Amino acid sequence: MADQQRLALEIFRYDPEADANAAPRYDRYEVPYREHWVVLDAINWIKDEVDGTLAHRWSCRMGVCGSCGMMVNGEPRLSCNVFLRDYVPGPVRIEPLQHFAVEKDLVVDLEGFMRKLEQVKPYLMRDDVERPEQGPYNQTPAQMAQYHEHSMCINCMLCYAACPVVNLEPAFPGPAALALAQRYNLDSRDRGKEHRLEAVGGEHELWGCTFVGECTDVCPKNVDPAGAIQKMKLEATKRWYLHLVQPKGAGR
Repeated sequence: MADQQRLALEIFRYDPEADANAAPRYDRYEVPYREHWVVLDAINWIKDEVDGTLAHRWSCRMGVCGSCGMMVNGEPRLSCNVFLRDYVPGPVRIEPLQHFAVEKDLVVDLEGFMRKLEQVKPYLMRDDVERPEQGPYNQTPAQMAQYHEHSMCINCMLCYAACPVVNLEPAFPGPAALALAQRYNLDSRDRGKEHRLEAVGGEHELWGCTFVGECTDVCPKNVDPAGAIQKMKLEATKRWYLHLVQPKGAGR
């Protein structure tokens, strides 16, 4: 590509307020080709040098914050984590993450995602917290290893864009939220597993997952949401069976 100086980007443009009666469009931009540029560099160049009205999210540029997720040639990717050279000779089509409402251009509405995160109670829960002066709840390396993989989630929502269930079943919490729930279920300091299983154990919630596995394939942090959800299903099944053979209040 040494002799090629420019690459075309076709970027999704839509403003629900200004374009309420119009269909979304794709604007084509010719960007300088730099072998070391990632897709986000090209989008920032367009924003700075060509069209300041273009809206997109980004922050760290290091694959850590998760805010620059987009559809790149039809695949959910972190735009800071994929190089222009991977799309030669182009064009490169850039769209907002699918399965989310568009706020403007490449910016999607996060409100529904945040509600689903809240639903799974993603924090340590216990009602017997001792006084601070009695010291922390320590863990062994082996105990931490039980949940460490799932704790790497950066809430980039690529798994939601890849999941075929998210857009079909509104009650489904989604891969990232359920993986995060399992992260706390596996934490030796936590006592909230029963509450989480109660909150998401319904037919169209936890069991809405059909184990396609696309969420794991697109995860940039190797969290394996699909695996986490199947483990959580096993816990829910054990809970159902125990409640069946030993109903609440039995033996009193």
